[in-house]
Amino acid sequence: MKILEQIGMRAIRSFDPETAHGLALKALTSGLAPRPKTVTSPRLATELAGLSLPNPLGLAAGFDKNAVALHPLAKVGFGFVEVGAITPRAQPGNARPRLFRLEEDQGVINRFGFNNEGMVVAAERLAQRPRDAVIGLNLGANKDSDDRASDYAKVLTKCGDYLDFATVNVSSPNTEKLRDLQGREALTALLDGVTEANSKLDRPIPIFLKIAPDLDHDGLAEIADVAIQTGLSAIIATNTTLSRDGLSSKHKDEMGGLSGQPLFEKSTRVLAELSKLTEGRIPLVGVGGISNAEQAYAKIRAGASALQLYSALVYGGLSLVEDILQGLDECLLRDGFATVEQAIGSGRGDWL
Repeated sequence: MKILEQIGMRAIRSFDPETAHGLALKALTSGLAPRPKTVTSPRLATELAGLSLPNPLGLAAGFDKNAVALHPLAKVGFGFVEVGAITPRAQPGNARPRLFRLEEDQGVINRFGFNNEGMVVAAERLAQRPRDAVIGLNLGANKDSDDRASDYAKVLTKCGDYLDFATVNVSSPNTEKLRDLQGREALTALLDGVTEANSKLDRPIPIFLKIAPDLDHDGLAEIADVAIQTGLSAIIATNTTLSRDGLSSKHKDEMGGLSGQPLFEKSTRVLAELSKLTEGRIPLVGVGGISNAEQAYAKIRAGASALQLYSALVYGGLSLVEDILQGLDECLLRDGFATVEQAIGSGRGDWL
């Protein structure tokens, strides 16, 4: 991390986490945040669900919930950027405080509850998106919706023409009973509705599904089967966990989803198991606890075609993007892989 970035990160972390998050977004949109060096390499260039990516490292949803920083985020060095989650109607989310740093564990707990400004505002911003970047949107459902399944199709219909991909998020633990939509019958009906909405767009886009890390083997097998049967383009594994195993930070017992370093092993084992279940029939995006190049490489070797991170930025800053990509390129070169694709799943057995 550069000295100026260290100073800025220290200053931002003197505020409560949610205020600090808002300040980080303002720094980005005002041009005050440092811009990491762009890392390019033929080894890093890859493809995900038909999307050509300059590198496999993406920004996970949640950092830019309302698509306010699309242009600066497109210049930070990510291979793709996912914003949201967005629901049909604006909603405030859960009461503050709802975001907690677990510094001793290098983790984060949040219970935001899909706070966002709604699909109309999001669509206006997405319409002005940078055209030289791969931009996706995380689709959500309103907490008080009478038909949560249809909410996902509504957001896709409103915003889909401005996107390169969209993610169905039924795995957030912070909206009551949302994870019930991961069951076979409910998930199939939901995805059928999203698929129908997608087919009516001027340019249908890849649809991803984001799953929870707390599913057992049967639950994972069911989701893999539904994903393949409904023609999904990718599965993102995983969202935050409800587990609190091994934590030592004072905020460890706060309600909400846990992300960051404590999630790495759990999410990677789910990723590897899902890779075995799907056997290359659907690409996987590995997310959960990535904070360095070796961990990024481990996700790819466990079965990921692409990656996402977010929580590690709280502790490592934006320069982490450059560091991970440089290190990942070196890992591929060291082990004799000419492309990311060649390395996918090469170490899956280590996690099963």
